[in-house]
Amino acid sequence: MGRRRERWLAVITVVGSFALCLGIAEAVLRFLPVATGMRTMSVTAASPIAHFTPNRDFVFSRDWNLALVNRGHVNNAGFVNDHDYGRDNEVPLVAVVGDSYIEAAMVPFGQTMHGRLAAALEGRVRVYSFGAAGAPLSQYLVWARHATSEYGAGAIIINVVGNDFDESLAAYGRKPGFWQYVPDETGALQLRLSAYRRGIASEIVTASALGRYFVFNLQVGPQVLAFRSRFLQSPAAAPEHAGNTSAAADTARVTDSLIAIDAFFRDLSGLVRLSRERVLFTMDGFRYPERATAGAGTYFDLMRRAFRAKAEALGYEIIDLDPAFFAQHARTEAKFEYPHDGHWNPMGHKVAFEAVMASRLIRALLQ
Repeated sequence: MGRRRERWLAVITVVGSFALCLGIAEAVLRFLPVATGMRTMSVTAASPIAHFTPNRDFVFSRDWNLALVNRGHVNNAGFVNDHDYGRDNEVPLVAVVGDSYIEAAMVPFGQTMHGRLAAALEGRVRVYSFGAAGAPLSQYLVWARHATSEYGAGAIIINVVGNDFDESLAAYGRKPGFWQYVPDETGALQLRLSAYRRGIASEIVTASALGRYFVFNLQVGPQVLAFRSRFLQSPAAAPEHAGNTSAAADTARVTDSLIAIDAFFRDLSGLVRLSRERVLFTMDGFRYPERATAGAGTYFDLMRRAFRAKAEALGYEIIDLDPAFFAQHARTEAKFEYPHDGHWNPMGHKVAFEAVMASRLIRALLQ
């Protein structure tokens, strides 16, 4: 009887100590800039536009040491932007569309490309942004159509980055909440939505600072998957990267991506009913001459060349940002990304902003 009691006391002591440690950790983390997450709303056939929970502030940070702290705002439309969106306004509207580069959760809004555009064009042109991490080219079409049909955008700027091409294809990994290309019965690519439903588990995690720290800062889920891939599967060399995507340019990946590019331009003219003079592409690059030399022939190099050639052949304006990056780096030795994060830092956004301000599109809007 005495031994049983001792065992129970030991169990209670261990459990109580563990609970106390969790409680202390929760209390401490509530005073620290733990990432809050963006809180994506459910995306279904009835509500097909991916966006975040509207009208809330958020905290961005990453890694165990809470690096790159930024405090931002999700507006009334559910996008990261300090300004609310409206439907009835006589001031011309340009929509900026992209992925995490346009979401730009780690950059103060006023220092983003679109935030700078909004300030520079205030009173003459409105600038709305539509972006979320992980979105590919196929999703940009849906946001661009939403911007024109819902808010009356008269011009679109689409930012293109390295992982936009193959990730537009559901065969290369489904992205819940986004639209991707799926072949129909004839083999032609068609846009299909992978539904996303926000569940109770997400609510529980975001309610706890400790839970958010594990999920958003420590990235426990991706770390577990990486562990399984590394130690439980056949060993393979870590893939090299160029343009923030795998450098591997195998024939199937390149061929599929070229087909996705063709489908994108096919649907751009059909879904976004703007003249080609009212669509501008900005294209991320290698950013530094030595990286461009080393990256020759990689997947990113092949895709950005193919995309630019297709856009120009169809009469679209496209800005390859590499010449601007190269020139700025030569003058000031500036860096365009963070030390441990490949996204544009404020200088990267500034270079893109200056390139857009000099574009034919902006000159036409101001005239």
